[in-house]
Amino acid sequence: MDLSRRTFLLGATAAAAGASLPSSRTIAQSLRDMSVYQRMYGPIDDDLYPIPGIELSRVNPAFLRRVVQYETTEAPGTIVVDPRSRYLYLVMRDGMAVRYGVGVGRSGFGWSGAATIKNKQEWPDWYPPKEMFARQPELMEQMGELPGGAGMPGGPGNPLGARALYLWQGNKDTLYRIHGTFEPWTIGTNVSSGCIRMINQDVIDLYNHTPNGTKVVVLSSPSSRGRRDRTAARI
Repeated sequence: MDLSRRTFLLGATAAAAGASLPSSRTIAQSLRDMSVYQRMYGPIDDDLYPIPGIELSRVNPAFLRRVVQYETTEAPGTIVVDPRSRYLYLVMRDGMAVRYGVGVGRSGFGWSGAATIKNKQEWPDWYPPKEMFARQPELMEQMGELPGGAGMPGGPGNPLGARALYLWQGNKDTLYRIHGTFEPWTIGTNVSSGCIRMINQDVIDLYNHTPNGTKVVVLSSPSSRGRRDRTAARI
């Protein structure tokens, strides 16, 4: 898979991926940038279920998708998650990456290391682990009987959102997922139950660019492995 900057900038994603919200620029430039983000995060009506557009005023602009310079030893195509900064990077060629904002677990992301995307699902069913049922027994009232046991079928009311990518180490499911959310205002915060949540429009974009077998590196601290992000590569 070609993950050069040129490929991304010529693709459907990239018309907006390098844009950033205004700081001290002209009003015309600011309006143009906002228009780019409105298109990027607009409604999606041709999916299995409709996905509403994002109210940008409710999302911290630092966590909107953009292309950035990113120094890392990881190969192009690798996903690097930095839970402390609340960013996920899809490594590209030439020292660049697509950076997405994420939300992580309330107590901080408790797992780190390298994993592989073994499975990808559109509108995934949700099977809460038994530990979650023990903490929140009221969840059982929302579950139905699915082929995999007690769970919630995929759809707009499902907390996994429009897409999910499942992280495995060898033949072992880590139980961590990269998934969408219908609560975009939570991106950039510690709110989920330990998984990596993304704006639905962003997780669809990531899903479309990452095949099964993709390597995922979850950092344990800001000084760990892949990193320096120098923001704001412009188209």
